[in-house]
Amino acid sequence: MFKPEQETTVFSDEGGDTLGGRLSMARDAAGISLEKLAIELGVTEETMLAWESDRAEPQASALVTLSALFGVSPAWLMTGAGDGPADDSDERALDAVRNELSRLQTAHQEIGKLIEATTRQIERLDHQIRLRNVSKDVAH
Repeated sequence: MFKPEQETTVFSDEGGDTLGGRLSMARDAAGISLEKLAIELGVTEETMLAWESDRAEPQASALVTLSALFGVSPAWLMTGAGDGPADDSDERALDAVRNELSRLQTAHQEIGKLIEATTRQIERLDHQIRLRNVSKDVAH
């Protein structure tokens, strides 16, 4: 239904310029956890993450359900044009961006730990190979 008296909100920041970005932004603005949303839709959290990171796209029926849960228009989810999160959600939008930053910082820390562990593994393997080579040289 067209509501001419309502102002259309268009978000064009880099985080929301894709379907996945808008899904993440709308979910955060609505204050719905990834786990709760996945359960509501009957999909896995991995599926939700794939949608939010643009590695996969939800079916049209899921987009309609998502738009209803988030209080945004399906057109906004798909294109960024139309009714997005309400203007009065500026504080929630700020919280959403802070949440995204927190998720990224956590991921960054986890990746740092993986890099450190991989570096140690390479150093151990390199040390083992050097010891073998020294043993072979002594034996010959």
